Amino acid sequence: MPEGNEIHRWAARHTAAFAGKKVRVDAPTSSRFEDADRLDNKLLLNVRAVGKHLGYNFGKDRILHVHLGMYGDFTEGTGELAPEKGALRIRLWNAAAVKLGTQPGESKRHAWYSNDDGTGHIAPEKVAWVELRGPTDCSIWTEAKWATLLERLGPDPLNGDKPLRFVEKITKRKTPVGALMMDQTVAAGIGNIYRAELLFRARLSPFAAGSTVPATTLAAIWKDAIPLMKAGMVDRRIVTTKPKDRPTKKTGAPLKEEAHYVYRRHGKPCLLCGTTILTKIMAGRNLFWCPSCQAAENAKD
Repeated sequence: MPEGNEIHRWAARHTAAFAGKKVRVDAPTSSRFEDADRLDNKLLLNVRAVGKHLGYNFGKDRILHVHLGMYGDFTEGTGELAPEKGALRIRLWNAAAVKLGTQPGESKRHAWYSNDDGTGHIAPEKVAWVELRGPTDCSIWTEAKWATLLERLGPDPLNGDKPLRFVEKITKRKTPVGALMMDQTVAAGIGNIYRAELLFRARLSPFAAGSTVPATTLAAIWKDAIPLMKAGMVDRRIVTTKPKDRPTKKTGAPLKEEAHYVYRRHGKPCLLCGTTILTKIMAGRNLFWCPSCQAAENAKD
């Protein structure tokens, strides 16, 4: 599932491509989205992002809400519209930009980020059309429904939110901090990758009860999340290792296998201490951690 860095990235890209313009919107007859005519040829004011939710704001009570879920992805393109194929849910395009295309342009499908090497992205201002497939939700929301979402979600590191609510929500609970960090009412946008990597960088055991974690440690985790997630907005790659900790490539873009400290490194040696990385299910997803670097006794104020 895309994490907050990617959702905010889509908001920035699609704002650059379509905001301030009348946008054409359609959906194939087989699509589960039946309200394209309510948005078609309407002015797109902006694209909002909070946590793992996108809101394409077409005016009062015309917010196209998109939650990609586990399987949703976008395809972006230039030039002429691509022929409809696959389980296409909805398509947005800039009529003027598409008209300029005298032949099919380039396109980029944004599947799961780990298969993306960070190359081949279309400059956002050149994007003429966007296709959406496989989202968990794609529907028109009212302002009241969007406001309810904001009330339910926790603070978002990429929206300039301060750490106070994050700290308070965790320190009031006896639930393991590794589970709390997957709760979107605690921290909006932090998902499985950032959970594992932020806890490792803080040398914090994911099994520590939230109420036992020092507030200063949690505030430091929040502060650490902001630049890491902003960096992940650039090209979708989530890189959490420091250059000095990478065994083979300490300059330039890291190798795929050296981009993370613990995530998906089960059975491999810790980059810092050599201890075997472990995994188990927590909060419905695979948790990865180093039992030495993240031993319970490492927590301190």
